[in-house]
Amino acid sequence: MIVVMNPGASEEDVSRITEKLKQMGYGVHLSSGERRTIIGVIGQRREEAAQALEAMPQVEQVVFITRPFKLAGREFHPDNTVIKLGDTSIGASELVVMAGPCAVESEDQLMEAAAAVKEAGAQAFRAGAFKPRTSPYSFQGLEYEGLKYLDKVRSETGLLIVTEIMDQFSVEEVADCADIIQVGARNMQNYYLLRELGKIRKPVLLKRGLSATIEEWLMAAEYILSGGNYEVILCERGIRTFEPYTRNTLDLSAIPMVKHLSHLPVIVDPSHGTGHSYLVPAMSKAALAAGSDGLMIEVHPKPEEALSDGPQSLNPEQFKSLIKDLKGVALSAGRLL
Repeated sequence: MIVVMNPGASEEDVSRITEKLKQMGYGVHLSSGERRTIIGVIGQRREEAAQALEAMPQVEQVVFITRPFKLAGREFHPDNTVIKLGDTSIGASELVVMAGPCAVESEDQLMEAAAAVKEAGAQAFRAGAFKPRTSPYSFQGLEYEGLKYLDKVRSETGLLIVTEIMDQFSVEEVADCADIIQVGARNMQNYYLLRELGKIRKPVLLKRGLSATIEEWLMAAEYILSGGNYEVILCERGIRTFEPYTRNTLDLSAIPMVKHLSHLPVIVDPSHGTGHSYLVPAMSKAALAAGSDGLMIEVHPKPEEALSDGPQSLNPEQFKSLIKDLKGVALSAGRLL
């Protein structure tokens, strides 16, 4: 359930009710909006507890939440969550573009790609030091050496770093390098990892699983939120269907649906969503029109030589041209790019 405080409730009022809930055996999560505070209450539903709380003058109402995602839902947090990283805000009026190669291949490749995406207007640089691949014989990334190269990109370009984590044992090392920690589609339901990410205070970009429903996706986010880390970004990257002409089926209807259900920011990855570079511009524009808070786009200096996902990667000139085209789409959607 959630406890909605009156607009005039003081910090002392909130603290008093929070302590009472803890004494009753509930877990408590606070959400402070512009006008009022909402207390998320985690635990067994008890009518008598709700009645006792509603009798307090500082409480406006107690609402039972029927959906399984308590903290990710809009009942708990009616306002959109905005994640601030320096001058960049994710989930606000300005759209965020994360761009870069699928994998860290070399220092030279990384620096060339970073310079290109920054010049075009990207705010964040994405590249995988650790690469989960379907085949054990495919390129697996440079791992910890790759993290060092990403750290150099940040220091020399000022770009935010987005990189993927593989397991709960490398949280500390990846968190030291990344400004945003990416959980890939294959790890969306790695609950041990999600629990560890709930303990840190760094944004987590949670990609939708290969065949995950929207509810399963939001429940994965719930694992992170319930640990106390409220900075979660959802990423739609396509789901597996029967259609063979695209790598995945990019579910653009998920964007407005998730925004209806949840307060968390949502971005779209049209590169993995389609698997073809020539489809990325159209799907990027469609994603912004559908309400996406940003994009994650694969950009490689030489896609034809890429060790991972070359066919879906744009080259720097294509990316620069796309960003120019997206500015008009953003304006028509009431957003800035």
